[in-house]
Amino acid sequence: MTADVVIAGGGPNGLMLACELALAGVRPIVLERLPERSQAPKANGIIGQVVRLLDQRGLYQRFLGVTEPPRPIPMFLFGALPLDLAGVEGNTMYGMGIKQARLEELFEERARELGVEIRRGRELTAFTQDEEGVTLELDGGDRLRTRYLVGCDGAHSTVRKQAGIGFPGTNSASITSRAAHVVLPTATIRMDRAELDLPGVGTVSLYAWHRTERGAYGLLPLSPEVLTISCVEWDGDDPGEDVEMTLGELRESLARVLGADIPLAAPPGPGPHLLRRLTGRNTRVADRFRAGRVLLAGDAAHVHSAVGAPGLNLGLQDAANLGWKLAATVRGTAPPGLLDSYERERHLAADRVTTHSKAQLALMSPGPEVTALREVFGELLKDESARSRISALMSGADVAYPTAAPAHPLTGHFVPDLELEPVSLATLMRTGRPLLLDLDGGLQEPLRADTWGDRIDVVTAKCLAPPADALLIRPDGYVAWAGTPDESLDEAVRTWFG
Repeated sequence: MTADVVIAGGGPNGLMLACELALAGVRPIVLERLPERSQAPKANGIIGQVVRLLDQRGLYQRFLGVTEPPRPIPMFLFGALPLDLAGVEGNTMYGMGIKQARLEELFEERARELGVEIRRGRELTAFTQDEEGVTLELDGGDRLRTRYLVGCDGAHSTVRKQAGIGFPGTNSASITSRAAHVVLPTATIRMDRAELDLPGVGTVSLYAWHRTERGAYGLLPLSPEVLTISCVEWDGDDPGEDVEMTLGELRESLARVLGADIPLAAPPGPGPHLLRRLTGRNTRVADRFRAGRVLLAGDAAHVHSAVGAPGLNLGLQDAANLGWKLAATVRGTAPPGLLDSYERERHLAADRVTTHSKAQLALMSPGPEVTALREVFGELLKDESARSRISALMSGADVAYPTAAPAHPLTGHFVPDLELEPVSLATLMRTGRPLLLDLDGGLQEPLRADTWGDRIDVVTAKCLAPPADALLIRPDGYVAWAGTPDESLDEAVRTWFG
């Protein structure tokens, strides 16, 4: 056997999975078909509860070069409607501004520190599996043998297709989206107020999407001079894949949506500069995330609209969910059914993201009926309870994994941001090991050493407002059990950790 686990795809999701496996004592091999990291402009940040997960791995501060822990963000958007989260009790929306190319670079750096082997310029072309493992065929005729193969190879996943896994969903073929990095010679960018003065239009907000009766456009500043402008049209004129996208085409699209002609120019410098046209909006979720010894994560398992920026929140949490379960399976310590729980739990999360991304896209579409719907929806967003619900929806905090009833209300949810002494919860989670957190000092000493010591970290800490006497927290940050230590705790330990 060449490797216990091979990961096809060296993007953020594949590298995150590699790090999680390595923390759990399994050294995977990552295959990436690109010889060098892509510098093509992609995501510009991460939102949602995965930001807290990165903090729990000590990566939030490292990746951003800061010392403070993440804090909930006070403002966001839902379907191009303002979502005021300032003062919302229990706000679970966190943000982390980082370009995807830099994110990949830092994940690769971390993976190599943990001993992960990354083979660039190597593409998986075919594979066969049997009861013992998977035999991989690589470009150039090389072969690898592995116990498990994970496809993190994107929306057009070779792994998914060759495993025979279906990818059902819908395609909104009439939608055309154009985006580019641009300079606006006749406009004034006011970074201090996050506003843009557009001739013939007026003052509009940056870091936001705007809807008109003819489409929608988004404005994201890259610098005091350069913007990313995105423009979406429903029933737009698609020139076809053979026609190269130009700034002139974006200008014409923007004029149709805005009702005003705005001169655009290419940014100075060598780039790479974004210039992209996408036709259609695929919303698909794989009908299963596992076929024998082959598993899927990230875009290989689900694709959706980018509105609301949910992609990395979903994909990186796939990796965190799968990592410890696959490692326990490889090491032979996993209880029955543990690896199967990956699909059951993450399919729920994928369905939730595809639902709200479609809803947001619908709220941005043209038409008087949608305008009326936005008016009603905007009124609802004046209520704190509604804003809290939307915050939980977009962050992923409203996803509760199935639990055995009766269970504590925290069970199945991502662990709340507890205020602990003498050490923070994020610090306790750095190892990527399960954590039994004793908040009242009531755990018996024999249980600490004899029953769980080899697999679970047991820590006593003071909590400002303890939600339970004790919490059993999985490596991916989800609560496996909460309550007063009794037989149900023993059952939870056996269920999740063998």
